[in-house]
Amino acid sequence: MPLKIEIKTGDKIIINGAVMENDGPTAKFLVHNRCAILREKEVMAEEESNTPASRIYFALQCAYIFPHKKNEYLELFGKYVQDYLTASPSSGPILDKILEEVTHDRLYQGLRAAQKLLEHEGQLMAKVQDTIEPLEPSGTPDPE
Repeated sequence: MPLKIEIKTGDKIIINGAVMENDGPTAKFLVHNRCAILREKEVMAEEESNTPASRIYFALQCAYIFPHKKNEYLELFGKYVQDYLTASPSSGPILDKILEEVTHDRLYQGLRAAQKLLEHEGQLMAKVQDTIEPLEPSGTPDPE
């Protein structure tokens, strides 16, 4: 069964590493074979990968888009996953789902699961922010 894709004017899509932009009216097409496809909203730029979960997502995204460097990116991905699990054991079930997909070479599904990890990380960061009390200035330090 082919994959039906609709791209609105100005939207970008990556297919097998090639970035394409729709320069006309809404485009619709069918993809009949297996290939790496990411919509613009699913793509993370390297400069956006500045948190532990986003590094996991970015490494997996690169493994998916650039199959000639897949092993290199999956090695990085594995390191980031281990580091994340050590720092955040509560993320274990989400990481297990991501790893299950990656182990079965379903990298796109792994990326979808990694989006849940990004959400989880955001929730953890919000909780931490809620518990931090602002520092009050203590006045002028005593010169000794």
